[in-house]
Amino acid sequence: MPISPLRSPSPPEKLDWIRLIRSENVGPITFRRLLQRFGSAKQALAALPDMARRGGQAAAIRICSERDARREVDKLTAVGGRMVFLGDTDYPPLLAHIEDAPPLLSIIGHEHLVERPAIGIVGARNASVAGQRLAKRIATDLGAAGLIVVSGLARGIDTAAHHGTLATGTIAVMAGGIDSVYPRQNESLYGEIAQHGVIVSEMPIGTVARARDFPRRNRLVSGLGMGVVVIEAGARSGSLITARMALEQGRDVFAVPGAPSDPRSSGGNDLIRQGAILTESANDVLGVVNGLERSSLEEPQPIDFIHAIPISVDAAEVEKARSVIEESLSSAPVTVDEIIRNCQFSPSVVSVVLLDMELAGRLERHPGHQVSLIQGN
Repeated sequence: MPISPLRSPSPPEKLDWIRLIRSENVGPITFRRLLQRFGSAKQALAALPDMARRGGQAAAIRICSERDARREVDKLTAVGGRMVFLGDTDYPPLLAHIEDAPPLLSIIGHEHLVERPAIGIVGARNASVAGQRLAKRIATDLGAAGLIVVSGLARGIDTAAHHGTLATGTIAVMAGGIDSVYPRQNESLYGEIAQHGVIVSEMPIGTVARARDFPRRNRLVSGLGMGVVVIEAGARSGSLITARMALEQGRDVFAVPGAPSDPRSSGGNDLIRQGAILTESANDVLGVVNGLERSSLEEPQPIDFIHAIPISVDAAEVEKARSVIEESLSSAPVTVDEIIRNCQFSPSVVSVVLLDMELAGRLERHPGHQVSLIQGN
């Protein structure tokens, strides 16, 4: 079920949004919870130290300074980029509906492309020549049919997909900052996409991608489009993570079958066994996507967190609930609804305790409104 989008922040509020999302332990879902609780990013920033302390963090939480936020904007502007905020009219429309949509995106290139219908293409980095040729052909045909192709600028299938749609429009989603090209061998392709397509990142400019940043990127690859095409994916590849995220976001998953003897085909073949749409050409994708475009998305009413009435909870009840909720958690993800039912506290009280723990770096959020304790805490 789509979640209600935020209203676009006013110009003065935008700097506070940058500061809040760049502060320690604040992710996209936590960002929303904080705005829901306090009504504005400015009020949330003021509350972070006490919340992290109550959640069990001994050291002071790192809060992004106004100076650092302005510096990020200046650096982005210097390379010809700009920020788009969740709720802005030019924020990618489908991405805005996912549970953990980034509060802001850095964009370089033809930014209007992020508003057009799109499809993701992902697959093996060590793809075969035949696999790369097929990826490029499918991408080219999808582009000719009016779709924007989204991928992650990786070697292999990603590279082929981008090359296939340079003329019609492609989106490269970066795992690190928008200026952090990975792999280096794709610097030339990066430059071509900046000229003819669009480059997108949710990370601060200058950030070098770490291993844990690639799954974050993958959810944007799937979230920007109406579906994802998987071409050559091993049994434990990142492409399968993207496919899983696409399903969680309510997107269609398309998979190209391959020879059983090729380990690069095992993931795609397994997806087909699980119900993914068997795909041999762009027509298999277009037959589904054209139907999706004709059925309009129901637009939920935006929540105006900027002018929202802050949620108030009884401090004594929160302290009473804290130990009970913490003891009910483990490293295995559970839904927030389960916690509410089992612990018998109100949703607002549970939300406050979980927020405190997350800001203390002790809690991790997962898709599907699930949470778990971070190992070692």
